[in-house]
Amino acid sequence: MSIQNEKQLEKRNLVILGCGPAGLSAALYGARADLEPLVLTGMILHGQASTTEMIENYPGFPEGINGPELGQLFQAQAEHFGAEVEMDQAIKVDLENSPFTIETYGKKYKAKSLIITTGATHRKLGVPGEKEFVGKGVSYCCTCDGWFFKEKDIVVVGGGDSALEETLFLTRFANTVTVIHRRDELRAGAILQKRAFSNPKVRFLWDTVVTEIMGDDAVNAVKLENVKTGEEAIHKTSGVFIFIGHDPNTELFKGQIELDETGYIVVDKYMETSVQGVFAAGEVADPHFRQVITSAGMGAAAAIRATRFLEELEEN
Repeated sequence: MSIQNEKQLEKRNLVILGCGPAGLSAALYGARADLEPLVLTGMILHGQASTTEMIENYPGFPEGINGPELGQLFQAQAEHFGAEVEMDQAIKVDLENSPFTIETYGKKYKAKSLIITTGATHRKLGVPGEKEFVGKGVSYCCTCDGWFFKEKDIVVVGGGDSALEETLFLTRFANTVTVIHRRDELRAGAILQKRAFSNPKVRFLWDTVVTEIMGDDAVNAVKLENVKTGEEAIHKTSGVFIFIGHDPNTELFKGQIELDETGYIVVDKYMETSVQGVFAAGEVADPHFRQVITSAGMGAAAAIRATRFLEELEEN
């Protein structure tokens, strides 16, 4: 190894991949245990929660709190106790040998323990036109793009909490928001459903899927199919916002750590993975709840167990 490469190598007690609620909660607990944790942010600062306009179910904020603001508070608290947040992304990891190796675009780290909180990515429809019209009418983030659709007629694809939360947010700008759902009832919570059904700007198309996104320079329509009758139709729209679930960001870890059949990291009740010294928390290991509060709790638990693991290493 050259002297230059040696200078690029940093040794750490604890590295945390991802800086959403799970990652920053882990950083807070790790910092308070004097582990001097390093958080590598990845591509989305503060995770998916930061793209939500208003979070109303996180304790301590009875009036709700803006998603980006909550993320900033999480980071400030973790940094206050000594966590280091680095705007960088892991591009390669070696979990076969301890200490573990993490490579980023600029550096290489050796970590005695690792907490994976890389989250999940918005699932794509996979239909013609979707990729071509991203940024030209196709969006996965209402907070980012809603403003561009003032007085426009747009559609939201999905039927869960995220879909309705974003639908309601879009009514601030759009003329109408049509929710397209493949079933005949929504999966979203009762309060969100009540708000959506009572909003005069919100409409619903049931038992329907989008089979193509159409347009010239920008989106101007979607092709629809009724899943029960097979009937097809063209629905004019200026924008398509897609919220049909998430896929875990686990590509880096395939073949090195146990994943379930859908790609989520398998953890036990202590957030321990199949590799000793490697822990996982948040949506990357949680296909069920996917809430800010559960991700934060998982992150705290992972850091507590990482602390115990490091203590046992020192004793041996």
